[in-house]
Amino acid sequence: MGLFERYLSVWVALAIIAGIALGIAVPGVFTVVSELEYAHVNLVIAVLIWLMIYPIMVQVDFSSIKDVGKKPKGLVLTLVINWLIKPFTMALLGWLFFKGLFADWVDPQTASEYIAGMILLGVAPCTAMVFIWSQLTKGDANYTLVQVSINDVIMIFAFAPIAGLLLGVTDITVPWDTLLLSVVLYVLIPLILGALTRKKLDKGNDHTRLNNFLAAMKPWSIVGLLATVVLLFGFQSETIIEKPQAIVLIAIPLLIQTYGIFAVAYFLAKKMKLPHNVAAPACMIGTSNFFELAVAVAISLFGLHSGAALATVVGVLVEVPVMLSLVWFANRTRHWFND
Repeated sequence: MGLFERYLSVWVALAIIAGIALGIAVPGVFTVVSELEYAHVNLVIAVLIWLMIYPIMVQVDFSSIKDVGKKPKGLVLTLVINWLIKPFTMALLGWLFFKGLFADWVDPQTASEYIAGMILLGVAPCTAMVFIWSQLTKGDANYTLVQVSINDVIMIFAFAPIAGLLLGVTDITVPWDTLLLSVVLYVLIPLILGALTRKKLDKGNDHTRLNNFLAAMKPWSIVGLLATVVLLFGFQSETIIEKPQAIVLIAIPLLIQTYGIFAVAYFLAKKMKLPHNVAAPACMIGTSNFFELAVAVAISLFGLHSGAALATVVGVLVEVPVMLSLVWFANRTRHWFND
């Protein structure tokens, strides 16, 4: 794990502080950026999100899908957790906390937006960071690639329907045209361009040109993520200064969701007698989130100033330290599995 990935929460925290400070000091700049919008898509944020997502999609090797029949139980576990359990438990926790336990502390409109942001996180399975989690748990790298590739294909077709269903169930009006546009803009097109780029760079299948390209793109991905965080918290600086407890309130159900989903997945993996090098990555994929996508869609659906956008960024803040703790736990319990 590189310096950036290891201390991602630190960099995000610093970006949050910078965003809040700039939002208070130069609010006019953020007003101008917020007005650069077309078809409910903020153009500045769209460029930054693409800087994050495009290199991720180049990493996905769809030729690996031909190996889908190998070790099918690990793939089944990933798909069940990602598409049949995780989105629904996230929606349930969001509703339980913000319509129930925290109802007296958050106004109804903001509570609905927080729930929406949590739902978008829950419906977006991890694509990029899971390769790091797999490496840290000595996972089967090739099989992890198969799992990620299959999930990305499913995401093209399942993200919008499941997100729309859960947003509707929680009494949030679903702008279907914007939701579908977001899937095309932030999933389908990047996946296609990523696949074409990979094919062109990796003709000899020695990965040299591909790895050089990804190394060159990595700093831009970092810039995209941190600049997005700065903008989001700059837009919401006034609200955050007035209500700093908002970040804590959002983090609580997100932490419960993350540890809870991992516990369910790890229990099922052990019952299914999966080898540890398949079980650990499968559980990591089901536990972590494709937060880049969630952030982009939250902004498109609800706006830069929304509670939904704030909730997705809080997801970035809490995910890395939590996932590192789960990596530690998975490594300490390797003996529970028969490799």
